[in-house]
Parts: sequence; C-alpha cells; structure tokens
Amino acid sequence: MRRPSPLPQPPVASRGQARAGAPTPPADDHTAGDDWAGVAPADDYSIEDRPVEDHPTEDLSVLREAGPRATESARETQAGSTNSALTDGNDTAPVIPLSSPTALPSAAPAPDSGRAPGSAAKTDAGDVGFREVWRASRARRKALRAEIRRFTVRQRRRRAIWLGAAASVLLLALGTLGAAYSPLFGVERISVVGAQQLAADDISDALATQLGTPLPLVDESAVKAALVAFPLIETYALEARPPHELVVRIVERTPIGLIETRAGYTLVDAAGVALSTAATPSAGMPVLAIAGGIDSDAFAAAGQVMRALPDDIRAQVTEVTASTPDDVTLTLGGSNAQVVWGSADRSADKALNLAKMMAQRPPADVTTYDVTSPEVVVVR
Repeated sequence: MRRPSPLPQPPVASRGQARAGAPTPPADDHTAGDDWAGVAPADDYSIEDRPVEDHPTEDLSVLREAGPRATESARETQAGSTNSALTDGNDTAPVIPLSSPTALPSAAPAPDSGRAPGSAAKTDAGDVGFREVWRASRARRKALRAEIRRFTVRQRRRRAIWLGAAASVLLLALGTLGAAYSPLFGVERISVVGAQQLAADDISDALATQLGTPLPLVDESAVKAALVAFPLIETYALEARPPHELVVRIVERTPIGLIETRAGYTLVDAAGVALSTAATPSAGMPVLAIAGGIDSDAFAAAGQVMRALPDDIRAQVTEVTASTPDDVTLTLGGSNAQVVWGSADRSADKALNLAKMMAQRPPADVTTYDVTSPEVVVVR
C-alpha cells in the first residue's frame, strides 16, 4: 500500500527564521529558491516543528514523554497532512489514523516510614477498615438510642406507673385468695337462722363436718345432704362471715293439716310434702278432707287458702274440706262456724276482710262467713 506523498515544505531555514523573528519569504515562487538558498540544514529545528511523516507513529512515545501539548500538536499536524493528501486526488490512498495514546503510569506512592512493617498502607482517605466502620455504626446506634430515651421519658414514666398499679392489684388479689383458701379463714362456728319448729343445735350438729374447712371451700353438696334429713326445711342459704363463721339461713315448711292414711295421721304442707306421721291427730292441726288426695287441684287450692290465713285464724281451723278447686270450706273450732271460701283467687283480700268481720262479729254469734266475693262478706 502506497503512503500519501507529503505536501511541499518550505525550506527549513525559513521556518527557523520565522521562529527566530526573521523576515518572512516573499510570496512569488520564482524567488523562493534564489533568496533562501544556503539556509541551515533541517536538523536544526525541533521535533515539534517536524511534519508527521518525518517521524512515524512508533515515535509518538517520545511525544508522550514530552507532554500532552506536544502530543496534541502532532495529532493536528498529521490530520492536516492527511486531509491535504486526500484533496490532491489520490483516492486510493488509505488514511492511517494515529493509535490511541496509552495511559501514563501513575506515580508510585511514597512508602509510609512511620507504619509498622507488614501492615497495609492507606493510600486514600476512603480506605477505612472494618473496625472503624463498626465503631462508627455503634456510636450512631448509641446516639439514636439516647435520642429515643430523651423523647419517650414521659411515656415510659406513665407506663411504669400503670404497670406498678396493675402489679399492686394483682399482688393484693393473689394475697387475698391465698389467705382465703388457707386455714386462717377456717370455719370455727356454725349459726342457724330461721329455725322455729326445728332445734338450731340439731342443725349445727349435722353440719359439724364442715368445721375447720376454709370458708370458700365449704362443700355445698355435703351441706345439702345433711339438711335433707330435716323435712321441715323448705329452702336454705349459706353465708360466710369472715374470718370463722358460717351462717345457715333456713325457711321452714308451713304445715297446713293432717291427712288420714293407713299408717295414721300424716302432717303435710301446701306442696303435699309429708312432714311427720302419728297414730293420733296432733293438737292444733286441722284435718284435711280433700277429694282426690294430695295430687289433686282441690288440694292445691286448699293449701293456698291455708297459707293466706293469718296465724290467729289458722289456729282456730279444725277441718278443711274441698271437692273441687272452687268450693273450699273451713270449719272453726269451738262454735263450729263455717267459712265458705270458694276458689283460691284473691285469697289475701278474702283473708283481710274475714279478719275484719270476725272482729266485729265473733264466731260464737255466727253460723257462716261467706267470703266468696272479696268485696262483700255475708254473715249468717
């Protein structure tokens, strides 16, 4: 491949004179060879003034060593010569570009005379070890925790107060429960309230098995089994009085009369519960002549009437008869006066009006008190 021919160059002396401040050559070509003959040889000018073709590409290392300004001047000169060759009509001549400059080696760092032998030298401020990073991170975390504590001191104080109060309540409750279920609150005395026909001491002796038991641990099933032996007890309730007393409140059954059976005379209440049985009628108890027995509606009506009577009137009744729920009749002792009651409806009003009438007209002067109508009492 043929290299492009260089452009005609002016004599070397002209360039050296121009560089030294000498007068420029004339413009006419016919005077160029005559006036400028005998000029100093071309070896006098520097490498920066030589054209690119005078020093090949491999000599660019010299330019690189001379500095970036010399390298840039050489590149501009070679580009100008290449463009001139192309404009001369030589179309077949290829353009050979300059090779890219290689990176200049960096200066080696000066050894650190103060560092211990065998330790790695730090050549840059960013070359930080793991220990420094860890210390900085720990310091940052400490500062963050300190800020959090400073801004949450009120919340932590309020939380501590609430936790202290809750802990106090919990400890008090646990202490109370522990003491309540301990022998400190054991049963030492049993009191019976409401016993009229029954002996209170008998009931207390029946519940003696509960003595020494903590009040919250009293066995209610055992108490019920002991009180079932007393038929007169209709209902009962237990009440604990710390530290050592157990109160038993009972409601006795109200007997309404005697029912004649094969075994004798059985005392029953309004529900038909047998309270006791004797061969002869008990004094002060009326005899019940009820059609259908204790399971009939007539017996239920008679029981409601006997429970509605005042105690003084109930004590004068010697016999109660009823064939239906609407014809209950009472017989008063001594004078054998009768009280026609009728049904059990509005028994309380009938009992009140009967008591008023008996106060005005005693049974000894009366044969019959008719209270079938609660508003009007008919006396015969």
